[in-house]
Amino acid sequence: EVHKEVVAQSRPDTVILLEHSSVYTAGKRTEDSERPDDGTEVIEVDRGGKLTWHGPGQLVGYPIMRLPEPFDVVGYVRFLEQVLIDVCSDFGLATERVVGRSGVWAPTGDTHLKVAAIGIRVSERVAMHGFALNCSNSLDAYDHIVACGIDDAGTSSITELTGTLVTPAMAAERVKLRLTDIAKVVL
Repeated sequence: EVHKEVVAQSRPDTVILLEHSSVYTAGKRTEDSERPDDGTEVIEVDRGGKLTWHGPGQLVGYPIMRLPEPFDVVGYVRFLEQVLIDVCSDFGLATERVVGRSGVWAPTGDTHLKVAAIGIRVSERVAMHGFALNCSNSLDAYDHIVACGIDDAGTSSITELTGTLVTPAMAAERVKLRLTDIAKVVL
């Protein structure tokens, strides 16, 4: 509904920030071997990417934004990554991009741990779906899946990596500031 309104220009660009109940979602490229090994239900969604988990302690953001013409999907993903890299930095966590992989990653020695996943879809030049930032969530749900189709890297959260409690509400405030600074989005 919100996407249709942004497409019709009857609503400005809108960002929805929330915490989901525990759920696995599968993007268009999810393979059967990446699904939960315990039979947990998976909801199919019309976004890019593969399988991921959403749940308590994780900030999920749905930026429903009109992309400039000509639109650049990769550039938009990089924009979201930068917002989340900056938010992590606000909480004292150094994160970065990893070449060939979307999302936000914390370097840990010779490997990286994924702190935020990004999966989007663009229809009629308006982006939807978005990101999931692990704030203070349990990481147990990731034990049953191949998160984002990446089997050679793990996941973590801001709280786990910094040793300081960072709630989704705290992160949401930082995301709002970052997005309004960069994109002049109505929240």
